[in-house]
Amino acid sequence: MDTLTGWIALPLGFVMQWCYNFIHNYGLSIIVFTLITKIIILPLSVWVQKNSIKMVKMQPELNRIKAKFFGDADTIADEESKLYKKNKYNPLASLVPLIIQIVLLMGVVGVIYNPFNYLFRLPEELILAINDVASKITGVATYESSIQLAAVESIKNPEYYNQFAALSSQFTNVDMQSVLLEIQNFDLMFLGINLSHNPSVVWGITVAVPVVAGLSSYLLSIAQNKSNVLQAEQSKVSQWGMLALSVGLSLYLGFFVPAGIALYWVASNLLAIVQLYALNAVIPPKKYVDYEALEASRKELAALQSLGGDKKPFQKDENHKREKEDYKRFFSIRNKHLVFYSERSGFYRYYAEIIEYLLKKTTVSIHYITNDPNDIVFEKAKEQPKLKPYYIGVKKMITLMMKLEADIVVMTTPDLDNYYIKRSLMRKDIEYIFVPHDPSSMHMGFREHSLDNFDTVFCTGPHIAQEVRASEKVYGTKEKTLVEFGYPLIEQLINSYSEMPKREGGRRQILIAPSWQEDNLLDSCIETLIDSVYGSENKIIVRPHPEYMKRYREKMMMLVEKYNDKIGDGLQFELDFSSSTSVYSSDILVTDWSGIGIEFGFATLKPVVFVNTKIKMENENYENINIVPQEIRLRNVLGVALEKDELSQKFSDTVNALLDDTSFRDKIEKERESYFYNLGTGGTVGAKYIISKLIKNK
Repeated sequence: MDTLTGWIALPLGFVMQWCYNFIHNYGLSIIVFTLITKIIILPLSVWVQKNSIKMVKMQPELNRIKAKFFGDADTIADEESKLYKKNKYNPLASLVPLIIQIVLLMGVVGVIYNPFNYLFRLPEELILAINDVASKITGVATYESSIQLAAVESIKNPEYYNQFAALSSQFTNVDMQSVLLEIQNFDLMFLGINLSHNPSVVWGITVAVPVVAGLSSYLLSIAQNKSNVLQAEQSKVSQWGMLALSVGLSLYLGFFVPAGIALYWVASNLLAIVQLYALNAVIPPKKYVDYEALEASRKELAALQSLGGDKKPFQKDENHKREKEDYKRFFSIRNKHLVFYSERSGFYRYYAEIIEYLLKKTTVSIHYITNDPNDIVFEKAKEQPKLKPYYIGVKKMITLMMKLEADIVVMTTPDLDNYYIKRSLMRKDIEYIFVPHDPSSMHMGFREHSLDNFDTVFCTGPHIAQEVRASEKVYGTKEKTLVEFGYPLIEQLINSYSEMPKREGGRRQILIAPSWQEDNLLDSCIETLIDSVYGSENKIIVRPHPEYMKRYREKMMMLVEKYNDKIGDGLQFELDFSSSTSVYSSDILVTDWSGIGIEFGFATLKPVVFVNTKIKMENENYENINIVPQEIRLRNVLGVALEKDELSQKFSDTVNALLDDTSFRDKIEKERESYFYNLGTGGTVGAKYIISKLIKNK
């Protein structure tokens, strides 16, 4: 018994021998033996419990590290290592329970397979002699692990007793009769099952053994998935995968080993369940873990991991080859002086005037990265060889941005270096320019610190310049270059509206165009709005947000069905978004916190009714900047803001008053002139700034 199993079994054998001598029932001895081993390693189990709590306690910070450095595996590993060191946590500690379980199982296997060594403590020479006799009787080879159990069965059989008794002539210093009597009295039966029998060899009631072993593992896995502080935080795939592995292993183990080993396994699993709940009661995880922070960090990370659509891991769509080729082509060009980044096709309109001026007035090549394989830029590039578009999916783009080498990067996406888009690791001197895609304020509409890591901000108007400087002062961040840019999109909308044929006479057209956020008009008060102004004088158009139709189409269709008898000249549900004619041909707009309110008012100089639903904000701490956000201030400049509980009494009268008030046009036009920088030439200003920086860099 000089094998590793033998050395592990040696101390366990003394424990098992004591249990058997005390109880004189082999099955109960195994159960008590299992209980004793659990008690012996209890301090280690307490340490594992505390270490597991420590790990889960760190998990929110670990999730935020993965989110902050998403896509940068090396940095994530470095930051995790620092966090582990700071908290004195060893990630290999989670393997301790598994190692202990394997070691104990090896020891128990050695003890149960070798009762002559560990229960009866027979001399090694006598054991070999007994095994040799048993081998001749049973045909089990002496080197097989089950030879001692086969010998016990043979000694119990009167037919073979004399063959073993004859060994007394060889071992005169051993009371052979007493040894054989002790072995004969060794009761291997427990609950009607012979614990030396192997279910794969001896059929009958022993077939129940692997079933019970598998059931015990199933119960333990369910308990751990629900109540083990560490395992409960694993993914469902990991949990159910571990359950399947554990149950499968138990079934296999129970079928191919003696029933005594399976009994130990069952007892160990059931006692582990008791220990799990006892440790949770004494050292409750909820006392140490901030589960709200954990859930918030998990959602933040999940949002990043879901970037790029709902494709399953390793699933390649039709654009995979195209993305791979564009990625390679992008990095094949050494000097990429100017790079634009766009999340989807609709964002090209925010760059249009800048890009067109650059293409017309310079020889610079514009490298345009887009996450949208159907981006309009690919059509534009057919006529402009200096415009070089690349389709790069969101996840691949994360790596691309970190490896980027350029002089200037222009983007409309905030949260640079705070979220999944990082500043380049290759060049620290790249100038990152933020271009606005919204005429509102930034300190409430964007996350806190969303512009901190940009070098330059193109400002739509004086309000953005004030907000950025105030933010820098409050948070002590670096001072950025502010360019009096403007908002070219509003210029496009103004021009489009001026060229649009105007309606003359007929019903007054009221457009209801809500956002899709929580508590939007469609979910909170649409019936009140429709019923208040429905009549022969008005035409009501309800135009839901495209995202609302995408997410809640069934709910929208139920509303259409409800008003089916009124649909016609007086009421229309516009569910086709291919045209925006109805938006700008309307006489008045009704919305909540949708950005369409500001764009409609400034483009058409027509009034807006703003309904005060739940406020739309990305930054709950916007008041730290101590500037009233424009989306709040403008509500009573571009029209009138009403509370939801005022609608039934005031909505109709407010609409009529606004439509009859001819002074609103001049009021809005005056506000527009002071609200935007460089109205009519914003794109040119932005392009000239970029040109000046490229010349300076060159």
